[in-house]
Amino acid sequence: MNVGVLALQGAFIEHEKTLRALGAHAVEVRLPEHLDGLDALIIPGGESTTIGKLAVTFRLLEPLRAFAATKPVWGTCAGMIMLAKDIGRDQPLIGVMDITVNRNAFGRQLDSFETDLDVPQLGPDPFHAVFIRAPVVTAVQNGAEVLARLEDGAIVAVRQGRWLATAFHPELTPDDRFHRYFLRDVAGLAD
Repeated sequence: MNVGVLALQGAFIEHEKTLRALGAHAVEVRLPEHLDGLDALIIPGGESTTIGKLAVTFRLLEPLRAFAATKPVWGTCAGMIMLAKDIGRDQPLIGVMDITVNRNAFGRQLDSFETDLDVPQLGPDPFHAVFIRAPVVTAVQNGAEVLARLEDGAIVAVRQGRWLATAFHPELTPDDRFHRYFLRDVAGLAD
């Protein structure tokens, strides 16, 4: 399993550590040629505007779109924003998922929080989620499936075919169930 982690900015090292613990070969992606030979890709949390600008600077945006057209991709936090087709403003996006996302939906850094989520795809135990200046999905279309909501109904995890997006940071917890779900169920790479 060769799984890339977009390493332009953000929490990419934490994803790499979790992938390696699960037996995957984690590859840092900074240039278009780094996508060659990958089975899947994770776009980490960070700052979506910065990630988008750096992707343009390194001529990576179109290769990322081409990769996502045929391969599994998971976006966490800023990665969710990068995967969305609609974020209500103009910035460089991969734009493959039929979701509308409200950036920074919960406010500033001081408004970050943690909570337990019910995610049936991960089993009966709740998933402890870390939200840091997190987005929220405000609409899903064309078969995008809601995986998790907050108690107020806000959508914070979605899947559409081979694409997965979470508003929170699974890589910042010791619980690797979302990584296993991505590798096994979304990407079809693990038993």
